[in-house]
Amino acid sequence: MVKGYITNPVLFGKPEIIGFGSDDFCIKEIGKKISKETIIKNHYSKKVYNATYIHLGVFQNKELVGVLQYGYAMNPASCGSVVKDTEMNQYLELNRMWLNDKAPRNSESKAISYSIKYIRGKFPLIKWIQSFADERCGGFGIVYQAANFSYFGEHVSKFWELDGEIFHNSLMTSRKAGKRGYDLLHRNIDRVKGGEFRQFRYIFFIDKRWKNKCTLKEMPYPKHYKEKHNDPIGHCAVEEKQKD
Repeated sequence: MVKGYITNPVLFGKPEIIGFGSDDFCIKEIGKKISKETIIKNHYSKKVYNATYIHLGVFQNKELVGVLQYGYAMNPASCGSVVKDTEMNQYLELNRMWLNDKAPRNSESKAISYSIKYIRGKFPLIKWIQSFADERCGGFGIVYQAANFSYFGEHVSKFWELDGEIFHNSLMTSRKAGKRGYDLLHRNIDRVKGGEFRQFRYIFFIDKRWKNKCTLKEMPYPKHYKEKHNDPIGHCAVEEKQKD
């Protein structure tokens, strides 16, 4: 099946790009409501990020089997400290990704690659895309490696769990990070469980020239691992099903 851009026909002017792929597997724009509902129901965090503004569905034979959400980073203005001269409309972060287990092997990296092609065609101002692999998911970010992202090291982040919902540590330490999360955690401080996990930074440079502006040191891909991580606050809903 031939793959390519999926467009929304218009009477006048250039057709609008709404996705990329083929009839048997593609990514396409979906409504914010269905995107949010799917992530809240299935993603390990049980929440969406409010700065998300691109909502993509992953379709296998026209059935919705996943969602990718792109938007700003947690600190949107920090983009220039990662890649010099970057304006807020010139980068994206993959905020959330979930795929159903019924999706075939390698679907995660394939969906990411297709979404990048869509972004390249629909948003020509975007120069680079960042994402973080969570240690709880296993594999050190193998889906990003398979999608040809560059690796820029790891850091440790603290998370909190309450009644199955995951909260970043910023919501524990600052009400400015989110009133609802801060108040909820502190009202139930005796029941929350915490854990520290490594996160692995990956960047894909749509405009390859911008890689020279990156302030971080590129590093060799970390090796994959198979042992089960001791996770006190729950495993990722997305399993990394790439081949080793």
